[in-house]
Amino acid sequence: MADRNGGWDFHLRTLSSSARDSNFSGDPASDPSLLQSVKRLYELCKAENSEDLIARVYPQISKLFQRAMASLSQSNTSYGLLLLAILQFFLDFGDIVLHDADTSLRTFFKSCLSREFADPVVAEATLDFLNTYKKKLLHTFPSLLPEFFPLLLKLIAWNGEKLEKSFITIFPGLIATGSFLPLFPSLMDLPVLVVALEKVERSSGSLIGSSIASIQKSTAPEMLLALMDEAYTGSTIGNGGADSESEDNNTIDVADPLFLDLLKDENDGLAERHWNSPGMTAALAAITNPQSERLKQALHIAPRLLDVYFAIALREVNDSLICALVPLLMSRISKIFPDKTFSYEVQKRLLGFMLAAFQRSPNFVAVLKKPIVDRLGEAYDSPAKTELALQLCWAIGEHGGGGGSHKDAARELFESLELLLYENLSSSRLGLRQDLAVGSNGDTSRKSSQARLLCFVITAIAKLATYHRELLPRARVSLGKVARSRISDGRVWRRARDYLGLMSEPAICISVLGPLQPSDEHMQSPGVVNWSEGCTKMNTHVPFHILGEQEGPPFHDFSFTDILPGR
Repeated sequence: MADRNGGWDFHLRTLSSSARDSNFSGDPASDPSLLQSVKRLYELCKAENSEDLIARVYPQISKLFQRAMASLSQSNTSYGLLLLAILQFFLDFGDIVLHDADTSLRTFFKSCLSREFADPVVAEATLDFLNTYKKKLLHTFPSLLPEFFPLLLKLIAWNGEKLEKSFITIFPGLIATGSFLPLFPSLMDLPVLVVALEKVERSSGSLIGSSIASIQKSTAPEMLLALMDEAYTGSTIGNGGADSESEDNNTIDVADPLFLDLLKDENDGLAERHWNSPGMTAALAAITNPQSERLKQALHIAPRLLDVYFAIALREVNDSLICALVPLLMSRISKIFPDKTFSYEVQKRLLGFMLAAFQRSPNFVAVLKKPIVDRLGEAYDSPAKTELALQLCWAIGEHGGGGGSHKDAARELFESLELLLYENLSSSRLGLRQDLAVGSNGDTSRKSSQARLLCFVITAIAKLATYHRELLPRARVSLGKVARSRISDGRVWRRARDYLGLMSEPAICISVLGPLQPSDEHMQSPGVVNWSEGCTKMNTHVPFHILGEQEGPPFHDFSFTDILPGR
């Protein structure tokens, strides 16, 4: 006990000496014993669980924190670990000493982590701290992590996959009502953020060196802070001299709004990112080939973060925010970092989430009628937009244009599908006529993709007309024109012919093309087999004639035990 008291007094005197006004001009973080004293005093307070001891330590800890923040901007030493140890004391014993840690936490993010996010030791310690106090932070300070999600994304973008596991653990805490929408483009542009940070490093000095001192002496952190200052105050940033541009023709224009948004530390709302801006052009032109290791890791991390983001969105986020996200998602489908594998992985996730959102709330198809119609009009602008239009056609047909109560929206969507269909029939855009010779492999692939889209358009028209019976006459006219056309791709005219045949059998048509659920959930649509009662049904309830256009029973081995539920 005497040894413990002696150690207690020694560490308390160390803090007291450091906090004296006579030593204020010094650099507290330059004394490694301070960090050890703070940690030891915290451990002793935790072990003793004495409010009296905590009350004796708190004034010295508080003074040290204030002194450290005052010295931070003039210091060449890292303060991250010392401030994290102090914050740990504030969070654990704040209720006892009546200390509100909110201001201290925000000061740490704004003044310290914004300068030291590139230091791997500070970055790892910060994530460990956030994971340790995750529950308390989310409960007591719920707006903290959502406010500083841009800074935390810079941390993971720069430090890469070695911290990904820790980052994903706290990632759900970044999602809140005010950060949900702005977070999406930031995740999409994580590789661009890496390019911007690397560009700053090349232009103004290393963000990270062999030691903490070299990091702080570098001009790169100051440049990032200057970018923040311009974003908040409008002040101009001095250039690096007349010769700086000659060294790098792709120097970032720090006044470009794109980079002010990319390199910010705090969430200031959803900002439009112009992919055709000079800043974005400079960023993409700065990509080296081969890609840097940090960029390669960001290309792997971003899709995994999107997986978590979309999973949380479907599970916890309300319909209004998801409805606002879907048009934003549509607008970004072709504005993705130009890496083939990355583009494929991201587009797959975007389309999957969009369809899941429509499945969760089918009325979104009607509510988002305007952006859907706009995207259908861009179906041939790029392969990505063609795939988006294809998936939208599927959603329109599958969900009946938003449901039976949205007849006006369904009619307008039907007209857009008609227009897309007639454009292909009246022009040579598809290039699928019999008198055209097969061109290059690229042309063949394009024709196949467009024929696939047309098949989905035909299916959507047939499904929409089955759901909204007043559209049936127009659907028969549209499909009849396709069936009589000279399109050489047999999939297109054969599908139109099959749907026309189904429409002559209303009960079977609604069973095959009708909605998953009738408008009245307590009523079963005619012609639809309830397979939970399949053991009592006759074989004639199965529409065999739709199975490959075969007459009579199916030719392949078929057993009702394969589809009926077990007893």
